[in-house]
Amino acid sequence: MGAGGAASQRTQEARRQERLLREQWHAARRQALRWDTAGEGEQRVLAQLLVLTARGWRLLVDRRWSRTPAADADMLLVGPGGVFVLDVTAGREPAEGHAPGLLAATKAAESAVASLGMSPVAVQPVLVFAGQRLDASLGRIRLLGEHEIGPVLLSQRHRLRAESVRAIADHLERVFPGYAGSAIDQRPAPAPEPHRPGSPDGLFDVQGLRDAALEGARRAPIEQWMTFLHPDQVALVRRDWSGPARISGPAGTGKTVVALHRAAHLARRTTGRILYVTFANNLPRVQSTFLKAMAPAVADRVDFRSLHSWAQEFLQERGIPVRLHGDKAETAFSLAWKNVGRASRLAALDPAPTYWHEEIDHVIKGRGLTRFEEYAAVPRRRRRASLHRTHRQAVWELYEAYEALRGERGVHDFNDVLSLALAEASRRREGPPYAAVIVDEVQDLTLVGVRLLHALVGDVPNGLLLVGDGQQTVYPGGFRLTDAGIDIRGDRGQVLRTNYRNSKQILDAALTVVADDAFEDLDGVRTSGRRDVDLTYHDGDVVRVTRPTVEAHDRELLDALRSLPEGALADTALLCPSMRAVGDYQRLLTQAGIPVCQLEHYDGRAVDAVKLGTYRRAKGLEFKNVFLPRHDTVPGHGTPAGTPAGTETSETARERAELLRSRLFVAMTRARDLLWLGSVTTG
Repeated sequence: MGAGGAASQRTQEARRQERLLREQWHAARRQALRWDTAGEGEQRVLAQLLVLTARGWRLLVDRRWSRTPAADADMLLVGPGGVFVLDVTAGREPAEGHAPGLLAATKAAESAVASLGMSPVAVQPVLVFAGQRLDASLGRIRLLGEHEIGPVLLSQRHRLRAESVRAIADHLERVFPGYAGSAIDQRPAPAPEPHRPGSPDGLFDVQGLRDAALEGARRAPIEQWMTFLHPDQVALVRRDWSGPARISGPAGTGKTVVALHRAAHLARRTTGRILYVTFANNLPRVQSTFLKAMAPAVADRVDFRSLHSWAQEFLQERGIPVRLHGDKAETAFSLAWKNVGRASRLAALDPAPTYWHEEIDHVIKGRGLTRFEEYAAVPRRRRRASLHRTHRQAVWELYEAYEALRGERGVHDFNDVLSLALAEASRRREGPPYAAVIVDEVQDLTLVGVRLLHALVGDVPNGLLLVGDGQQTVYPGGFRLTDAGIDIRGDRGQVLRTNYRNSKQILDAALTVVADDAFEDLDGVRTSGRRDVDLTYHDGDVVRVTRPTVEAHDRELLDALRSLPEGALADTALLCPSMRAVGDYQRLLTQAGIPVCQLEHYDGRAVDAVKLGTYRRAKGLEFKNVFLPRHDTVPGHGTPAGTPAGTETSETARERAELLRSRLFVAMTRARDLLWLGSVTTG
């Protein structure tokens, strides 16, 4: 067919669609007139919603609508964008008058869909003003004018497949017998959908609905998958806790997704602000984007921050001077090591100053120790090297020399910022600045950091939620929650055990790396590196490539990236153990014409490029495809990352190797469907 014929065909199709839409609109207007007690503007709104039923939406209308102005909600609408609880008003009375009843109806609808395993964020209250133009918000209620209601509903991100819409609407019709299904009369029958195993086919089938939701999320872009709440976890999001709570569990069990949905849930249930904190400074941008897509009505009431950036802003607001200067603080430590540490007994245990810098950062200052006797007695959790009292005295002397040099330069380090913020938060007299604090990847924080966040809300019900997994620790040192004065009792400690992310092949490969590395979580329980995990079993693959040279290895890597299906780069990450390696692969991919998005710049929006970053920068994220080039060489050591414990020459070297294996494990478990492991032979 020529270009002219194709254009003519497109024009004919456009005219056919326009004619069909006009017919549907007139049919909807005729049906709306049956609600003769409703005003003309209300009838026009109803007609717009009826038109949506020709596109697969389901509309339930209160049988008493327009006769009982005090009704909580006029309509329930279910479509690809979720469940909408609608109240329609023809007058210009304040929206506040409608809010209590509409929110009460929304809460009832949330409970109904929660019994099906749907997340509460899929239910949204909407107040529609007939005869007006409006697009605003009142708390979590969306305020829309008559002309905005249709376009806004159609533009919502798709959450539900067609069979899910049918099953949920059928369920709501049973739960709310006062609402009747309504649709355009004599509308063209939609083409029948092919039957899929587990599909409800219009009948109520909870398991079929759940399976369909899971499969739909897996097929969606990775950004949508990273916000998918499994039906089995809905109750956990809505749970009431009598005090501080903790959610833990192995990689891939949905801890961060639960935390995000919990933030949205609390924002809807409280009037105060919610603080969502993580250690990494790239995750807040991503998580903020996700919440805006999940629950736009409450997203502006949740503050996503990295711990140190929040602490600096907190001190600035309180008028506390902060002179954070990482480079000058690093210089102070280097001089302290040169003057005090290099000639001490510490050099015999580990001549590299890095280990002793970490000892000060994570054990002494990270735990807020200010006297030697405190340090002499403290358990050095997750630190393998045995330090006798004389060794600890040498460390303390190094610490004091560092503090003196830092003080002379008039600068703070990152630990000082948290200590200053903790002191200020403990002194405050006014009420808590946040209704709730959610801490993601809590195992990466220091003890002082956790104490600081605990101080913001104390032990109030639903106030503090700690989310994390000790096996995914990527920083040295550790502590127990009891050290922070946090008591997790009874059902306030929830362990997730079902891995929804990784295929069996990928998880087995990752667990092999850390199988011999038992770890101690924040509760003090020693746990085997190879943990028991329930799997949801989906297809996945591990590809191992070994080549004799770096050049041959990198050619295989580029070929593998180019062979991915069209559009798959958007769901793909290439992760490296160091920033130096990131720079090398940035150049390689750019020269090969493969688009790259640095993880430090990624904000949670889909981008058709390979995500590139370090193992640590990938924490909290997921990808369908993960490439780990030259994964089995520890940077700067030439030691296989999977080397079993006990083959190193010193306790500090074994500790370092164990930490590197933990980082590799984190990187491997970011992969959902494909894990590509590249190696270069050395012999």
